[in-house]
Amino acid sequence: MNATTRHPASPVAGLLLAAGGGRRLGGRPKALLTHRGRPLVEHAVRTLREGGCEVIHVVLGASAALVRERASLPGCVLVDNPAWEEGMGSSLRVGLASLAGTDADAALVSLVDQPGIGAEAVTRVRSAYRSRTSLAAASYDGRRGHPVLFGADRWPAIAAGAVGDQGARDYLRAHRDAISLVDCSDVAEPYDIDTEADLTHLE
Repeated sequence: MNATTRHPASPVAGLLLAAGGGRRLGGRPKALLTHRGRPLVEHAVRTLREGGCEVIHVVLGASAALVRERASLPGCVLVDNPAWEEGMGSSLRVGLASLAGTDADAALVSLVDQPGIGAEAVTRVRSAYRSRTSLAAASYDGRRGHPVLFGADRWPAIAAGAVGDQGARDYLRAHRDAISLVDCSDVAEPYDIDTEADLTHLE
């Protein structure tokens, strides 16, 4: 396998979950919300890339065809989650499955609806990677948040428990003693864009 397909200097791949349909936003797909003049998904991908993730997989769901048409996501692997309405857990399973076929030794998972989390937070959490058993997460004022980093050896167990909107919450709770918390309080704000009121965070 040649150097164009292996990334030995960057074993951590970015995994962006961008499948949400924005039910509380009147059914507007979160990936296509406008932020700084462009679709929110572009901003999230740029954050991962500037944070050091060379390989980026993006899980799409709601209006996936429209996202592909309107958003410019060069160099990304776009993965469709036909079961996106089941919740974030299904997107996490699809994303980890897509990465399982690559040389990534860890996945750094971020959410499309958290534009307050920038490249510095990604860099910090990515730097917590040590091995295929690594488990790390950003923390904000002592509370665990995103992005999170999962070593590849943990992916099968994480996927097995990813149901509904829980994502990896149960797994992280069960393995809290193994998590390396990375304080990002000084460089990021972990708000979500979930409701109409939250749209004030977008620029």
